[in-house]
Amino acid sequence: MIHRVAGRRLGRTSAPRKALLRNLVASLIEHERIRTTEAKAKEARPFAESLVTLAKKGTLHHRRQALSKLPRKSIVKKLFDELGPRFETRNGGYTRITKIGFRKGDAAPIVQLEFVE
Repeated sequence: MIHRVAGRRLGRTSAPRKALLRNLVASLIEHERIRTTEAKAKEARPFAESLVTLAKKGTLHHRRQALSKLPRKSIVKKLFDELGPRFETRNGGYTRITKIGFRKGDAAPIVQLEFVE
C-alpha cells in the first residue's frame, strides 16, 4: 500500500507532469474554460486557485512568483489585470468542475474546468 503520497501521477514522470499542469492552467487563464479529463482537472484546480490568490494580492513580488510558475508574460498580465480584480471579494472557490460526458476512444470521464462568474 502507498501511504501518505499526495497527488496523481497522470502517467508521466515529474517534469512532464509539471509542464502539463502549467500548460493546462495557462490555457484556463487564457480561455477561462477548458475541457480535459477529470483527473487532470482535479490536479490543475488547486494550482489555478493559488495563482488567482497571488493575483488578488497584486504586488510585484506576487507577479514575479506567478511568472516563475506560468509559461508566458501575457497570461500573467491577464491574470493580474482581469482575474485578480474580478475575484477581489471572493474568499476562494474560483473554479468549477462540471462533468460533461465520456471520451469516445477510451471512455475517460471528460469535465469542463472554468472560472466561476
